Amino acid sequence: MLALGLWGVDRGGMWRDEAVTFQVAGRTVPQIWRLVHGVDAVHGLYYLLMHAVLAVHADEVVLRLPSVAGAVLTTALVAEVGARLARPRVGLWAGLLYAVNPMVGHYAQEGRSYALVAAGVMGATLLLLRGVERGAWWGYGLVLGVTCWLHEFAVLVVLAHGLSLALARVRGRVWRGWGCAAGAVLLSLLPMVVVSRAQAAQVAWLRRPTGETVAGLARQFFGTSEGVYWVCLGLAVAGLLAGAAGWRGTRRGEFALTETGGRKGQVTLARVAAPLVVVPPGVLMLASQSSPPLYVDRYVLYALAGAPLLAAAGGEWVAGIAERLRPGARRAPARLHAGLRSSGGVSAAPPWLRLRGGSSVTSTWLRPRDGGPVAPARLRPRDGGPVAPAHLRPREGTPLAPPDPRPHSGDRPEAVGPEAGRKAPEVGRKAPEVGRKAPEVGRRAPGAGRKASVSMCPPLRTYSATLLGLLAVALVPLQQFSLLQQDRDPARRPDDLAAIARAAAYGVRKGDAVLYLPAYTRNTELAYPGAFRGTRDLVLARRGDVSGTLYGVEVPAPEVRSRVAGVQRVWVVADRAVLAGRWTPRNPGERAKLDLLQREFTVGGEAVRGRTVVRLYVRPLSPASLRPPSLPPRPARW
Repeated sequence: MLALGLWGVDRGGMWRDEAVTFQVAGRTVPQIWRLVHGVDAVHGLYYLLMHAVLAVHADEVVLRLPSVAGAVLTTALVAEVGARLARPRVGLWAGLLYAVNPMVGHYAQEGRSYALVAAGVMGATLLLLRGVERGAWWGYGLVLGVTCWLHEFAVLVVLAHGLSLALARVRGRVWRGWGCAAGAVLLSLLPMVVVSRAQAAQVAWLRRPTGETVAGLARQFFGTSEGVYWVCLGLAVAGLLAGAAGWRGTRRGEFALTETGGRKGQVTLARVAAPLVVVPPGVLMLASQSSPPLYVDRYVLYALAGAPLLAAAGGEWVAGIAERLRPGARRAPARLHAGLRSSGGVSAAPPWLRLRGGSSVTSTWLRPRDGGPVAPARLRPRDGGPVAPAHLRPREGTPLAPPDPRPHSGDRPEAVGPEAGRKAPEVGRKAPEVGRKAPEVGRRAPGAGRKASVSMCPPLRTYSATLLGLLAVALVPLQQFSLLQQDRDPARRPDDLAAIARAAAYGVRKGDAVLYLPAYTRNTELAYPGAFRGTRDLVLARRGDVSGTLYGVEVPAPEVRSRVAGVQRVWVVADRAVLAGRWTPRNPGERAKLDLLQREFTVGGEAVRGRTVVRLYVRPLSPASLRPPSLPPRPARW
């Protein structure tokens, strides 16, 4: 993710939203505070963060580095969640799938808050698992609260987490802890909700989502190219169905993060990933149907993390089926249980858990069914060797205790029998054999070629499945390489302000008059002031940093005519849709500018850069001024 994030990060131009971050972060803290009371309250915390970052060095690359870091952190957290709820290779596959997603790479190189919000959401998701396991919720509330202040629509992940807990059927104490943390987050977010609701006109340009919107978001989540999309979507559906059928992943015998130790309270990978990928976009799309539209795909970028988790879970399920279908794989459990029943004792451990000296480790899952207790191999003396201390030997005839449901190491001695509840009397006394060295310990046992140690290497087929999965993931960026390469082109963004500034610098001269139509096109001059140095902004009354606005305050409509009167030529930086008549601004001042240009000026030249045009308007000359002065008037017969 770091390599993909830094590849082409200096693409040589900012687009409109990045330029807003750049010019707002360059203001003072009081000026930013004044701005968010009138506009962009949802980005206030991010602007303060970028103010500190750009204070080190104000540059386009530095502007994007926090987003790159956020994408890297999100990738690591996705991998950790997958490894925690399933097994390490599931986390590895999920992290790599997230890193090579074109949508992730797009916003990893954008100077906005969305990549950081995704990192905060995944951090809160990991802390949700910690809260279920340990009952500690303060970290969850803190991280989620900061994330929601980076962008308020991150609060939708609370609904996803609540659904995950409901599907897991956790106990009441978990609901109480999570409810207190989530309630504190919602309460802290109320001031932003009140302020941002009054600024809803900023998103009046949004349209209601349709079925095409849903299909487009699915393609962005699961892969833009045709082949990658269908494979990842199929694996995700397989992982979802397997989770619904009771499959919980494999983690060395542990299938899920269990809160109660029984069947209830199992927070599985499918129960975490599916709500994350479905609930935030779904709720925002449904809300946009009955109220002013609020949905944009970048607002729910953080929900994308659930897609690679589901795809990796599906890949693990498929790999598990392939391993069980391997010849001889089905007979292993039968041989193991037959050995246990026939011997009445302990059978040999798997080959990858055997002692290198020839013996085998006796684990808690290899207990005898009949007879007395058998001490683990590390507590049984070799031929002629010293006897284990008395406080480590179970009493004769005492049955073994049932397995401890809590996760524990196989090397830890367990208390057995009715004496397990209190301290054994022998513990306080030192056994007579402990203080002296047995004479046999110093000699090498016959036939022992090397020191006995435990080999914890898993079977070779586990590595083979992991490597095949890595190979499959490696094909994804190769399949989408052209898309990743095109995304590094500034022309792929909604607009390229650097190209607009270069076009203006080619024709604009010192002292020329400039109009911006609408006012937000002044963003080009704010981001690249060198191209407009020495020009006159005809209708600007107060700059943005002074007025507490993004683009400044212009003079009222009646004064626009008086300022333009007497100007023979004026450069106009305008939205093409406005000049073409496809969109008419509602502001009276914008209408006055457009009316004057259409009635009193003609086009003298233009340069088009995407959706923005730099055009020279000149006043038409009178017929008398067009006649050459040296020629006499035309005869009447002409």
